[in-house]
Amino acid sequence: QVQLEESGGGLVQAGDSLRLSCVASGRTLSRYAVAWYRQTPGKERELVAANNWSDGTTYYPDSMKGRFTLSRDNTKNTVYLQMNSLKPEDTAVYYCAAGDPASVLLPTTAPYWGRGTQVTVSG
Repeated sequence: QVQLEESGGGLVQAGDSLRLSCVASGRTLSRYAVAWYRQTPGKERELVAANNWSDGTTYYPDSMKGRFTLSRDNTKNTVYLQMNSLKPEDTAVYYCAAGDPASVLLPTTAPYWGRGTQVTVSG
């Protein structure tokens, strides 16, 4: 099993940038596909980005293209989410997930999750 821990969240102003980190332990992260999700109260977890370890491709839903960038450093067992030009509607708890390439594309199937980090964007 792999354990995931997010960090880097906080309170920022609209237009700011923030980089989230997700450190894995227990297993080598390079063996997993990874994804970032976000969730606001009363709503389902929403996919922000997903990276397929086998071919290196990263998928962004159309609504997330342009301001979010997923990257990973397998030597540090860490995946990052760079967020630019933040908006108040980006306020959410951000989670990282790991699993096989298909499973991480849905919040109901991704097997491994961190506890999340809160991002609050003030307007």
